[in-house]
Amino acid sequence: MKISEASRISGVSARSLRHYEDEGLIVPGRFSNGFRDYCQSTIDRVLVIRSLLESGLPVRLIREVLPGLTDGSDAGTEVVCAEFLHEVQGYRDRLAARIAVLSDQQAALDAYLREARRTDL
Repeated sequence: MKISEASRISGVSARSLRHYEDEGLIVPGRFSNGFRDYCQSTIDRVLVIRSLLESGLPVRLIREVLPGLTDGSDAGTEVVCAEFLHEVQGYRDRLAARIAVLSDQQAALDAYLREARRTDL
């Protein structure tokens, strides 16, 4: 599929798709006229990339962990350096902390709404 359709299906802008390619995160095929050709496995990979970016993981780390997450191999279980694992753990911990803060905020809003509805009666 062409980039416009890949953008529509994945929910990622064409500009982002080109950026992912520039960063070496995806490698779309090419039509004979030079246009990019995105297959479903590339779209699936884009969805993983987008999720990792939204979690706060930088492109540099995504590039390292992505093969093991998307190719179905055991690449993610290879021996990796302790420093890299420490970085990934740090991002994971920050994500968990953000989730906890958001959960607290959601609970506070729920309590506010319950109280507001009670006073409206």
